[in-house]
Amino acid sequence: MEHILTAESLGKQYGHFKALDGFSIHVPKGSIYGFVGKNGAGKTTLIRLICGLQEPTSGSYTLYGAKNTDPGIAKCRRRMGAVVETPSIYLDMTAEDNLKEQYRIIGLPSFDDIPELLRLVGLENTGKKKAKNFSLGMKQRLGIAIALAGSPDFLILDEPVNGLDPQGIIEMRELILKLNRERQITFLISSHILDELSRLATHYGFIDSGHMVKEMSAKELDSACRKCIRVQVSDIRALTRVLDEMGIEYNIFSDTMADIFAKVNISKLTLALAEQECDVISLTEREESLESFYVNLIGGGNRNE
Repeated sequence: MEHILTAESLGKQYGHFKALDGFSIHVPKGSIYGFVGKNGAGKTTLIRLICGLQEPTSGSYTLYGAKNTDPGIAKCRRRMGAVVETPSIYLDMTAEDNLKEQYRIIGLPSFDDIPELLRLVGLENTGKKKAKNFSLGMKQRLGIAIALAGSPDFLILDEPVNGLDPQGIIEMRELILKLNRERQITFLISSHILDELSRLATHYGFIDSGHMVKEMSAKELDSACRKCIRVQVSDIRALTRVLDEMGIEYNIFSDTMADIFAKVNISKLTLALAEQECDVISLTEREESLESFYVNLIGGGNRNE
């Protein structure tokens, strides 16, 4: 498998604080890589290192096969774009003028591609409207358009849907999927809206305290997020006795409710509970969410940035 970005034993230290410590990552070419971790876990630190805004204290990373210490790393960075924390836009300029300024900065000789770029991000009809009068979603899409100047094939997005309304979130999701599918752009997306990330990501990396805890594909995550039956009963002790006799794995989380992690014959279960004078009040099929998987993996606490 070809990787756009890899890191092994990467470290970044600020005084006595280790923002990244023995960190590793592997972002496959063509993937949408969901980067998940708590506040202060090291996500933004990694993004700053990749973008060349800071240098690692120890270890190394590779971008398009070039090590961060190689003289050609700057050329490799031209193949990537980034929107870090907030979009870097000129508020007193129109969307078109923002793009023209970016084209000048990176030395592109022609503005011919700008109308297509504006159409791509849904800003083709903004005309002379200044960016300061844009909605938050429009500003985010303009930030992505600026990051796309120069036709990069790797985009890094830090909290791309943070603060957006539901319609803005849908538009951002559709834009990311379109760029990935139609232009084969690889994405590294840091996001704390895990339900939304689960609609996008093909791969995941879970970071905690500067360490990569686990990397996995969306398919592997689907297998790990176990399906279960949530059952509500009149007597939880009777339910545990019956499930223990059946040798079925379960988890009790209230005086009346439990999750059953097995394919179970509902008729047999109901009859067995009836013999124990226990009524089944409700049965619901459930599936562990990305959020609950993340909390169980990391161990709870504040959610990621």
